[in-house]
Order: sequence, then C-alpha cells, then structure tokens
Amino acid sequence: MKANLGSLKKICIAVFILLGVLSATKLDELKFSFDFSQFFPEEDPDLAFYDSFVEEFGTDDNFLLIAVINKPDVFQQDFLNKFQAFSQESKGFEHVIESNSLTTLSYPLKTSFGYTTLPIVHINDSLQYQKDWHKIQEDSLFINVLIDEKRESLVLALQTEDNLDYKQSEVLLNTIRTSLKSHDLTNYHILGRAFFYEAIVEMQRSEVLTTTIVASILVFIILLLVYRSLPVVLISVFSIAMSLLLFMGLLAALGKELNAMAAFYPVLMLIVGTSDVIHLTDSYIRKLQSGISRYASIISSLKEVGMTTLLTSITTAVGFVTLLSSRLVSIQEFGINAAIGVLVAYTTVILLTSSLLISLPEKKLIGRKSISENWVNYLLKVNTFTKNYPNSIIWGTVVFTFFCFLGIYLIKTNHEFKQTLPARSEIAIDFDYFQNNYAGFRPLEIAVMSTDGHKVTDFEIAQEIEKLLTYLKTFKIIGNIQSANLPYKIINKANNLNSAAFFTLPDDKATFIKYQKDTRKLARKQLARFINGDETIARINGKLQDVGTDSLKIVYNSIAQFAKTKLDTSLVTVKVTGKSILLDKNSEYIRSSLLEGLLYGLLLIGVIMAFVFRDIKIFLISLVPNVLPMLFAGGILGFLGIPLEASLSVVFAIVFGIAVDDTIHFLGKYKLGITQGLDKEAALEKTFAQTGRALVITTIILFFGFMVMLFSIHQPSITIGLIISVTLVTALILDLLLLPVLLRKLI
Repeated sequence: MKANLGSLKKICIAVFILLGVLSATKLDELKFSFDFSQFFPEEDPDLAFYDSFVEEFGTDDNFLLIAVINKPDVFQQDFLNKFQAFSQESKGFEHVIESNSLTTLSYPLKTSFGYTTLPIVHINDSLQYQKDWHKIQEDSLFINVLIDEKRESLVLALQTEDNLDYKQSEVLLNTIRTSLKSHDLTNYHILGRAFFYEAIVEMQRSEVLTTTIVASILVFIILLLVYRSLPVVLISVFSIAMSLLLFMGLLAALGKELNAMAAFYPVLMLIVGTSDVIHLTDSYIRKLQSGISRYASIISSLKEVGMTTLLTSITTAVGFVTLLSSRLVSIQEFGINAAIGVLVAYTTVILLTSSLLISLPEKKLIGRKSISENWVNYLLKVNTFTKNYPNSIIWGTVVFTFFCFLGIYLIKTNHEFKQTLPARSEIAIDFDYFQNNYAGFRPLEIAVMSTDGHKVTDFEIAQEIEKLLTYLKTFKIIGNIQSANLPYKIINKANNLNSAAFFTLPDDKATFIKYQKDTRKLARKQLARFINGDETIARINGKLQDVGTDSLKIVYNSIAQFAKTKLDTSLVTVKVTGKSILLDKNSEYIRSSLLEGLLYGLLLIGVIMAFVFRDIKIFLISLVPNVLPMLFAGGILGFLGIPLEASLSVVFAIVFGIAVDDTIHFLGKYKLGITQGLDKEAALEKTFAQTGRALVITTIILFFGFMVMLFSIHQPSITIGLIISVTLVTALILDLLLLPVLLRKLI
C-alpha cells in the first residue's frame, strides 16, 4: 500500500504542476466585460418590447458626452475657438456617427430666398456673446444639455455606433483624450456607455488583482499563526493558490467573460480552499501525533474528513447554483462559475494537498505542537455553557430572530446607479458633475404607437405627443426631452424671424402639413431618429436624474397613468421603455428570485443531508442555524438602510452555501461519535474538542477573507464583504451555542 500511495502522490503532484503551467498560459486570454444588458431581467415582457424597439430605433445608450469647463465663463473667444476646433475634429473620430455642440449647430431662418442658417454662437464676434446667451436662455433648448445654466462649461455630444465593445470604447476614448490635449482643453468630464465600459473593466482587473494579493497574504498570516509550522503553511498556500490558478485557467479556456462580480472569485477560492485544507490538515496532524504512520493517517483522514468535505463542497456549490433562479444573466453566470470554483478547490485539496502532506516527514509536521490544548479547553467551556444555560440560549435566539425580521421589514429597494460606481474614482466624479450640472445619465425612452390605421406623423397625433411632452416637463428630474415634434417647432420658429415665442407646434393642421414638407426635406435624418419606417411608432427620449429606483418607478407609473387618462387612446397608446426602466425592474424580481432560489437550495441540501445523516430530526435541527444567518443578512441590510439591488443577491447564496458547512462538520462529527458508541454528552465533547477548533479557524479566515473586500473601490463589493463577514461569524456562534442545545432537547 505504501509503495502504491508513494507512486500515486508523485503522479498527482506532477499532473497538478502540469495543469498549473497550462492554466498560467491561458490567463492572458481572460476576458473582462461590462454590459448593462447583463442586468436585464430575462423572460420579461418589457425586455421583449425593448428588443423590438431597438430594432426600430437603435439603442438608447449610444452617446458620449464631453463637458469642457472654462470658468468663470465659456464665452471667451480663445476658449470658443479651441472648443470649435475640437468639435469639428470629432466628426472624423472612429466609431462616431454624429457630433453636435453649440459651436457647430445653427438656427434655421426662412427668408424670401429660402432657408438659411444663423450661428448659435458668433465665435468671432465677441460683441454678440451676450445676445447669443440671451437667445439660448430664451429657447431653453440647450440649457443643461449643451451648456450649463452658469455658462461655465460646454458639452460636445457624440452619437456612437451601437454596442461598442471594450476595445472600440478604448480606441474612441484615447482619441478623444488626445484631441482634447492637443487643443489645450484639459478641464473636462466624460459620460456615456463607452466611458462606463472602460472604467468598469479597468476596475474589474484591478479588483481581481488586489483581492488576490491581499487575500493570499491574509491566508498565509492566519495559517502561520494557527499552525506555527512553515512547511504546513507552505503546503496549504501552494494548494490553495493552485486551485485558484486552475479555476482562472478553466474560465479562460471556457471563454467565460468576467463581469463586475469577478472580484469575488479570488476571495471565494482562497477561503473555501483554505477551509478544506484546514479540516484535512488538522485531522492528518492529529493522527500523526497519536502515533499513526503517514500513509495510514492520510487514508484515515480522507475517510473521516473527505466525505464530510465533499458534502460541504456540494452544499456550497448548491448555494451558488441557487443563483440560477435569478433573472439576471450576470448573477446566473456568477453562480455557475462560483460553483465550478468550489468543486475545483475540493478536488485540488483532496488530491494535491494529500500528496504534499505525505511527502513531508512526520517531524516536519509535528515538530511543534500545532494543536494547542488551550483550544480544547476553551471549546469545552463553550460546551459547558450550552449545557448550563439552554433556556437563555433559546430565548436569546427568539429575540435575535425577532430583530432579524424587523430589519427585513425595513429593507428598501430605492437603489441609485451611482452606488455601483467605484468610490472616489474619475467616473464617479464625472457622473456627479453631469448629475449636478446637466440633465443626467439615465436614458428615458417612451414609445408612442398609433392605433386604428393612424400614422404618428398625423397632426392629431403630434398634438397628443405635445400634451405628453408638456407633462414630462413638469418633472424636475427629466431633462433633454426630444421628439418628432422638435423639427416642426424649429421650422415654425424659422418661419417667424427665429423668435423664441414661436418655438411651438403649429396651431393649425394646414400649417403643420406645410411645415411637414420642409421637415421631410431639411431634417429627414433627424426625423428618422424619432419615427419608424412605417410611421406607426414615434419615439420620445430624454435623460433622467439618478434619484433611486423606487422614485423613478413612481415617475414611470405617473407617465403611464397620464397617457391612459389624459391622452386620446383612440389615437395613441404609450409605453415607457429603455435600458433604465429595465435596470430598475430588477428590484421587482430580486426578492422573489431570492426566495425561490433559496427554497430550491434548502430542498436540495435537505435531501442530501437527510440521505447522509438518515435522521429526520438531525435534518430539521440543521436547518435552524442555517436559515437564521440569512435572516440576519437581510436584517443588516434593513437596519443599515442599504437598498437591495442585483449584486447583493449573491450575499444570501454565499452565506447559505458556506454557513451550512460548519453545521455539516459539527453534525458529522457528532453522528460519528454516536455510531462509535458514545453517549450524547460524550459525543458533544468530542465534537467540540476535535471539530470546534477547525470551525473557529475557518470562520476567522472567512471573516477576514471577506473583509478584504473593504479594500475595494466598488461600493457593492464593500457592502457584500462586510455583511458576509459579520453573518458568517453569526453562523458559527449559532452552530456552537444553539446546535448543542437543540441536539440535547430534540434527540
């Protein structure tokens, strides 16, 4: 047997080293991506409508805004010339379809010789600047759209190709920055899909690297403090690092794209792998200290711990698989990848760690007494406490549960998009600037559909659209509203000496039809942006302030209610659509998908545990200390006033998947003691003495491992790390205090 195991360990080590090298060569193929569509709820009727809307009009986030600041006043000739040169140059940028700014746009004017144009800003005539500004204020068309109301900045609005990928976004942004620098325009802010794509992908790469390094150092320090044996620590760290390398290499080989949740993978792999390593190593060293040979010890440890660790790995993977119940693709992908990672970690620990452990002489592992008697004494005191004060523990649990439900009741879903941006980053600063000085970032899309054979180009329908536009302007959070009526208003104004008083829809049908001919001739391209080919759908778009999903939902419902009650429904039907409303709909599904997923997880894990323990009472007892941590996680969200949003849904899967591990190890050791003929109290003492230490150590590593996320610049990651850390400590306390009480009272 010794010879066979000796050969097998060499093969295992060689195979893992080979796989590690292959994985390392694949790392440069890892793809990072960010797309708002990853956060759209699947199988939603609004998503189906939006997809058809995009086919007609294109996406609603194909814009890039560059606000160039020139305090105290943009109406300075030198600055205007620089900005004009930059604006003109932008028309030739790769991936740019259209470019507009106050220095390139003009007013149309109808003369006896036909239509001519007047510049909005007379760049070369500084005496006209005040008059130009007064005209801009009169029209109010460009205020907080292409110029801020303090006239301290001008905006260049670029329309880009739809759905730019990361490389295309990077090319465009580098071109823009180079151009700005060449024109000596150094004080600027950028907002738009391409900028978000670049910033989020860079954040993901930084987060993965940072969390990997910090978590690795942390695991090394904790293991060194616990075992005080460098060979043991090096074996553990090498095994865990290998599992992470294999996992990342596997993701690269499978062509998986890493999204905003990718920063959790290194932490998950390191702490889950560490947990498995500690349970195996503790068992192995304990057997060596009792005088059993290396090979006999490893076989005995694999029999004793291997099956339990397999069970905990499966249940942890099941916890992540519950995320498949989410309607969000990004969360589903995270769940699948995390489940794969857990199984990779288990396989690596069982095969590689075992092989490395038996490669070292016994004296290297037990030269220092790594399992302190103090641990056993402290844990036995905890056991005595549970024996002496069972009723106090139960009542404490009842009060704890009450406060959890109270916190859950306080949970809010009024999530703001800004909270997902990297804290104190360039993109967050730019986002704030546009929020405070311009119309905002969130796109608002409204589809106006004609009925009964009417066309949206009919005068009667244009009047209905105008009613809706007037209503939209009553909302302070809505800006930059544009529609198919805009060209008619501009033509009407042009036919009346460019007077702002005539920036309205024509009052009579005859004039409307007259101007319609001019509009189709002079503004055909602009009109096509707002009316589909068969003229059955008209588009209204604008920008929304980021005031929170619940607040925006009220706005959406108000618009829908106005359309039903104040517009002529025999002519038009109205539907709010766009990426913004789809992102906001996540909050409607998070609670239901969480409950559904966790229910499936409980049932599946219940089946597994019932099969393993074959005792319905133990199965029921095991549920209590695992449901309560999830309630506690929800309670924390409520008490801290943290709004529930898509990425936070992973909290419950992680807590559920990992917290159940401690319960399984505790009950597994207890059941083993009972089958060995021990009575209830003796079995509990043995469980505390032999398994309690590993549970405490793994929880310490889990706690500090997830606390690593506090180094993140991504606010949701910080929140998730904090909540999981605190919740897993709570799960350990419940396992050590409540489980023994339940076992004594119910079995």
